[in-house]
Amino acid sequence: MHGSPWTFSPHPVAWVVVVALAVAYGLAVRRPEWRATRRQVVMFASGLLLLLVCCSWPLADLAAHWSLSALVVQRLVLTLAVPPLLILGTPQPIVVALTRPAPVDAIVRRCTRPAVAVVVVTVVAVGTLTVAAVQWQSSSTIGRGLLDLVLLLAGIVLWTPVLHHLPGLSRPSALGRAGYLIIQSIVPSFLAVVWIFARHPLYPAYAHARLFGMAPLTDQQLAGFVAKLGTIAALWTVAFVVLSRAQRASERGEDGETLTWADVERQLLRLDRYQRRDKIE
Repeated sequence: MHGSPWTFSPHPVAWVVVVALAVAYGLAVRRPEWRATRRQVVMFASGLLLLLVCCSWPLADLAAHWSLSALVVQRLVLTLAVPPLLILGTPQPIVVALTRPAPVDAIVRRCTRPAVAVVVVTVVAVGTLTVAAVQWQSSSTIGRGLLDLVLLLAGIVLWTPVLHHLPGLSRPSALGRAGYLIIQSIVPSFLAVVWIFARHPLYPAYAHARLFGMAPLTDQQLAGFVAKLGTIAALWTVAFVVLSRAQRASERGEDGETLTWADVERQLLRLDRYQRRDKIE
């Protein structure tokens, strides 16, 4: 940590990654079979914009060296906002193509089961907030980038059981999805309670920082409230929307989720893989 927290610093790696994703998306959706709607383009662009905000000045610098609260805000955006925007902004044919390889499909199937997703998100949330991990992201650009990537992937795992954008996955009921979101809002963020009631700063990376004149302990307590309330507000709101939509669908006489051809095709592909594996064995 040096100088002022508001001193501009470039983040060329983040800029290159975001531009590369934008170019790749633009080239992909030009294919007739992968066309994106205007709504999808807006959502994907919004996700990229938020990703750029998270990984660039000033938020990335504040999170790295000056404020645990800034780190929490960055993490919340990376896990709760960026992934669903990128997922929903990607046309399903592209998602189908990206997840078709057997190793990718196997990982997706396992990690996006609700119980497994809770474990994955909890391990990532807690593991990336250990003193060693926070110190690493504060002192190493590579470490910071890797942790951001892990958080982004954890966010994808978190949202996939709810969004139903990937083919061939089990589809929990609306009540199941709402319950899953409530559990995700409580279990992974238990560290927030520790921050609120701790009597001394827990992270040496911020022990001598002063942002807006806040003492490190005050900043740590604020981070606890932001982490807990931010997570609950986001996930409980989505849970309420899920239940409300299910109720309206029930009143219209609609019955559950519609099975798509992408789901059928993925199940047939898996069956073919199982049969070939049995023959080899």
